[in-house]
Amino acid sequence: MPEFEEEYLDVLQNIEAAIVDAYRSDGELTDYDVDKALNVLHAEYRAEAQGKTPASVIMNERAQQVYDRVKTMCDWRLGRTTLEKADGSGGIAPSPKSPDEIMACLKRIRKSVGFWSKKGGRRGYLEFIDENIGM
Repeated sequence: MPEFEEEYLDVLQNIEAAIVDAYRSDGELTDYDVDKALNVLHAEYRAEAQGKTPASVIMNERAQQVYDRVKTMCDWRLGRTTLEKADGSGGIAPSPKSPDEIMACLKRIRKSVGFWSKKGGRRGYLEFIDENIGM
């Protein structure tokens, strides 16, 4: 496994778990929807890092579902929110990542979406992570 994936494996898995959750909720989701949501999030974090206001983007309902889940996960990894444990006994907070680290993770996953889409069609990436995420 390359160095980047090793260093950020937990973050990449968290983001992909959010994507799989959206896919399992809506089997009509496509890799295009995932790529669109990840691209919008990357652009928003980049604008924020530059002190700019992100552009308003309209997404279809499926891309919006992915966006909402992944944004929640990214904000949690940035230390901006807490997530409750499954038993409801309080919040969990990992060591915060920087916006640059989150953007790099989003970029890496977008690269994976492109690769698996070319290899497996319009749901190639989604089917691959659904089979391999282990949840």
